[in-house]
Amino acid sequence: MTTLAEGKKAPLFKGKDQNGKLVALSDFKGKNIILYFYPQDDTPTCTIQACNLRDNFEILTKKGFVVIGISPDEVVKHKKFETKHNLPFTFIADNDLTIIEKYGVWGEKSMYGKKYMGLIRTTFLIDDKGVIKKIFSKPKSKEHAQEIIEAWENC
Repeated sequence: MTTLAEGKKAPLFKGKDQNGKLVALSDFKGKNIILYFYPQDDTPTCTIQACNLRDNFEILTKKGFVVIGISPDEVVKHKKFETKHNLPFTFIADNDLTIIEKYGVWGEKSMYGKKYMGLIRTTFLIDDKGVIKKIFSKPKSKEHAQEIIEAWENC
């Protein structure tokens, strides 16, 4: 498993967004990026996190951020999630786990004492030069935008 660190270059990637368009990290060169990985569209915690980012989207964009969500879900499922919750940002489908593994966010999880492999909810703040400035290994879904803003101001 890849382990990334703050101060290192963010791995480049390409993937299809919720509209089937090929999107690459390099498309956002010169912009600050909130790259958040989440397990699954339309589950309670993932929806809370996405809606928190949506509700604070104007503030985040005024601060110069682009928001990109990545999960193992298919393009069609991302489109339904975007539409259902009126989410104004890019979602990338990574059902073959290529990007997820590059970012080291696939690993062992545990629920009700049962261990299994899955996506570990993680957010990366990437600056306009492609450098990882902050990694949230346990983002607070209900207050994620605020914790991002506070962390960015202290980077």
